[in-house]
Amino acid sequence: MSDKLAEFTAFRQRMNERILAEDNQVVRRFFALDTQTYKAGALDVKTKEMLGLVASMVLRCDDCISYHVAQCKEAGVQRDEFFEVFSVGLVVGGSIVIPHLRRAVDFLDKLEAGESSTPECAGHA
Repeated sequence: MSDKLAEFTAFRQRMNERILAEDNQVVRRFFALDTQTYKAGALDVKTKEMLGLVASMVLRCDDCISYHVAQCKEAGVQRDEFFEVFSVGLVVGGSIVIPHLRRAVDFLDKLEAGESSTPECAGHA
C-alpha cells in the first residue's frame, strides 16, 4: 500500500472513530443507515456496490469511487462488469466524469496488481 493511501485510510478510520465518539444521534444513525443500505436484501451486495460506484462517479467523489471500486472487487465484480458500470456512470454523468474514470481504472489496476487496499470513503462508515 502506498504511503499516501495508508495515510488516507488511517485518517479516515481515526476521524470516523472521533466523529462517532460524539454524542450525536443524527450522525450515528446516518453511519448506521449507510452500513445497512449496502447489506444484502432484495438486491445483493454486488449489485448495491455497483450502484454505489455509478452514483459516486456521477457525483465525482474520488474517495467514494475508490471505496466502491474496492468493495465491488471484494463482492466479485469482474473487469468486464467494471467497464459496463463505468460506462453507465460516464453516460449518466457526461464527459466531466472522464477524469474520475481515469482514476477509477488506475485504482482498479492497482488493486488487481496487489498494490492497494480498500480505502474508507468519507460517506461510508
